[in-house]
Amino acid sequence: MIVTTSICANYLPKAMVLAKSVKEADPSIKVVVSLLEREVTPEAQAFEYFDDIVLGKDLGFENFEKFIFKHSIVEASTAVKGQLFLYLMENYQEETKFVYLDPDIQVLSSLTELEEALESNPIVLTPHLTTPEDIMDAVMDNELSALKHGAFNLGFLAVSRSEESKRFIEWWASRLDMFCYDDIPRGIFTDQKWMDLAPCFFDVYILKHPGYNAAPWNVSKRKIHINSNNEYIVNDKFLRFFHFSGFDSGANEGMINKYVPDKKNAIYKLRDEYVKEMNLMGQEELGAIPWSYDYFNSGEKIERTTRIAYRDNLEMPYKFQDPFNNSNAELNATSEQIEKKENFVKGIKKVVKKFIN
Repeated sequence: MIVTTSICANYLPKAMVLAKSVKEADPSIKVVVSLLEREVTPEAQAFEYFDDIVLGKDLGFENFEKFIFKHSIVEASTAVKGQLFLYLMENYQEETKFVYLDPDIQVLSSLTELEEALESNPIVLTPHLTTPEDIMDAVMDNELSALKHGAFNLGFLAVSRSEESKRFIEWWASRLDMFCYDDIPRGIFTDQKWMDLAPCFFDVYILKHPGYNAAPWNVSKRKIHINSNNEYIVNDKFLRFFHFSGFDSGANEGMINKYVPDKKNAIYKLRDEYVKEMNLMGQEELGAIPWSYDYFNSGEKIERTTRIAYRDNLEMPYKFQDPFNNSNAELNATSEQIEKKENFVKGIKKVVKKFIN
């Protein structure tokens, strides 16, 4: 089995905690990290729990510079995931099971149920929620959020090698190549919303075991405690992994405080242990590493509006094969010129149509 994750350098400490926890749960699992930076950082190269590191530009994109320029740092980390699966399936021919885990996940015990599910299913997903909420706050925090961001949490995805899973990954990768943006008004939330369609198109197994993808959005219904063997249990089943989503923003802590107010609850021990591990991995220093694709080759920082102008104007990628060689001013000026030309043509067509009628 391969466990993979996709990060920029500032998420290295999280990926390190993830990789260490995976190996502690099952040393036979290979951990492959996709690093979306121009070069592999020394800290990543030296980390003993990473079996392989592949740069985003080496995953097989036709033009990686044009692809990555369209995305913010969060969008980029999710947009490469489909291509990452294709890379793994092509380059690890001896492997039959592939699992994506977000870097802010910690594995707490062996993934027994997942191994079994992959024996007979090509695609495995976990929903954000598996139990209906029964108070209005939780409905608004969790159920409405799932409707907005996607029914399935793509911090986890697993496939077994088959024609069905290949078809599925190729479909997903093609959608992410074109539409992996944080743009909820248009019905898109990075890679997640696409997965709402997956059970309609493909043979998908939905894993509802409460120990998989326990997270801030479902702690209202997933009760965690520690048994006599010092093992984490959730709803009377083993806690397989916890997703510390929203760790940096404070959203993680806020949701836990709200839905698990008892500070003696095991979830606080779990979180304290995670913080300790993160600090040991160098969170304070490594967590501040700037994203190398956040800058033009000149050193100028890329504005968010420039990325949007580049991706939303279909002529821009043809005019700028490597947009990193340019500047905010050049790209925005060209985008404005194209838009003016398009508006002029639309105006002429409108006049002609009116004249003919």
